[in-house]
Amino acid sequence: MNSRKSTDHFSGSREELGFASRAIHRGLDWCEETGAVVPPVYLTSTFRRGNPGGFDYTRSGNPNFRNLEQTLADLEGARFSTVFSSGVAAITAVIASLKSGDVVLAEENIYGCTFRLFREVFEKFGVRIRYLDFTNALNFSRIVEERPVLVWIESPTNPLLKVIDIEQVALWSHRAGAALLVDNTFASSYLQQPLALGASLSLFSTTKYTGGHSDCLGGAVCTNWPVWQERLQFAQKALGLNPAPLDVWLVQRGLKTLAIRMRQHSENALALARYLRECPWVQHVYYPHLDSHPQFALATRQMKLGSGIIAAELRLSFEQTLQLLGSLRLFTLAESLGGVESLVCHPATMTHAAVPPDVRARVGISDTLVRFSVGIEDAEDLQADLETAARSVKQLQPGAVEQRVRSEY
Repeated sequence: MNSRKSTDHFSGSREELGFASRAIHRGLDWCEETGAVVPPVYLTSTFRRGNPGGFDYTRSGNPNFRNLEQTLADLEGARFSTVFSSGVAAITAVIASLKSGDVVLAEENIYGCTFRLFREVFEKFGVRIRYLDFTNALNFSRIVEERPVLVWIESPTNPLLKVIDIEQVALWSHRAGAALLVDNTFASSYLQQPLALGASLSLFSTTKYTGGHSDCLGGAVCTNWPVWQERLQFAQKALGLNPAPLDVWLVQRGLKTLAIRMRQHSENALALARYLRECPWVQHVYYPHLDSHPQFALATRQMKLGSGIIAAELRLSFEQTLQLLGSLRLFTLAESLGGVESLVCHPATMTHAAVPPDVRARVGISDTLVRFSVGIEDAEDLQADLETAARSVKQLQPGAVEQRVRSEY
């Protein structure tokens, strides 16, 4: 965020407008001179010294960055926001701000790329990562015992959709003198407000629901702590973690429809979760707003809606599971999530392939677990796609699908 006066069309307090209105009418700086309804893309690397905006080089700031940062900070209820080239770049910025010997206490069921960064990169530089099950309240006291500088959670988690009590973890983290980071990617800014629940940092991949159209990369971290904002801005510039102006423009365009998209994602996902629960080939369904979810009461209190991700444990063999996924037509077999189109992935061989098999087994990521990113298509068509794919499993050709998937991922 920049200290100069905003030229937004609306410059009142966030309480004066609702979420959807702010998503559309915030972040419109640099439009007054031309009357443009949408700010242009500033495809420039260099700015003339002494310009009113204080810009010098896009790696350390760009009008598109500031527009999106202003909007995200507003929607997350934050004083500050910093945008990055991807969700992984945002993670890198936070952890690179630590020093050798610092302890990070992390939720045991985290995104595979986060686990890989911790294990393969930052542990080499002396950052110590320890893992806990944060859905077990008996582990909260461990936060004080371990004395971490940072507590790292996702809620809901990837891919098992565990819902963690952010308010309680924040209380224990601050009691231990630690900052709490919540990866808010699965919930999005519309469904969950980590900072209002006591978190120090709210991180999310803007590639996912924020942008919503699978056409750009980005990440962001929002905070109310000036010391963290200084660290994040330094990392953005010094480590070259800045996004591209066009990607930022695309994220801001997608953000304008976040509220309406999240409502449809959630409506479709809840309908499909209820359908999957009745399927004989499904052993268990994980969805935060499904009444069978172990943290259902917490999820309905902490999240406005259940979001668009479903995880399901199948009553199939590993090979049959891959056959099913390969037979879907509206659910594209692909990594990522949060776009308007539906995707499906096999965490053990895709998003969490970097996690060692014994660790995957310990946290519950089996070879027959699948993750659906439910889009905003007609729910009836998505259900029909699942039914057709399930019938095709009978025509399984042993070996072929397993070989194909493992070679691709």
